[in-house]
Amino acid sequence: MKRPWSDTFRVAIAGIVYAIRTQRNMRVHVAMSGIALILGGILQISTSDWLWLGLAITIVISAELMNTAVESVVDLVMPKLHPLAKVAKDTAAGAVLVTAVFAVIVGCVIFYEPGIKLLHRLLY
Repeated sequence: MKRPWSDTFRVAIAGIVYAIRTQRNMRVHVAMSGIALILGGILQISTSDWLWLGLAITIVISAELMNTAVESVVDLVMPKLHPLAKVAKDTAAGAVLVTAVFAVIVGCVIFYEPGIKLLHRLLY
């Protein structure tokens, strides 16, 4: 028997909620994403900047979700420390780091000029 189509969304949302509730780094990424979105609205960034910001947020959140999945599976199949388990967890965490660095670079490029203009208006 096939599951209803709506179940695919329900389980996906449950996974996201699980990661937010249990993973400190996911909460940090979500909070920083929220700040970036609010800042984008305040600074009225361009459509193309919104797309870059959305891409950066999407890949970081996706990488963190995959990292959580890898860590959970590794912990399930290898409850004791093992060198290969460490490699799996470390490389998954490395993927998150790479995407987060990309997101910071994107944020700096997007927010630099409008941020300087806003700061100039506030000071003068």
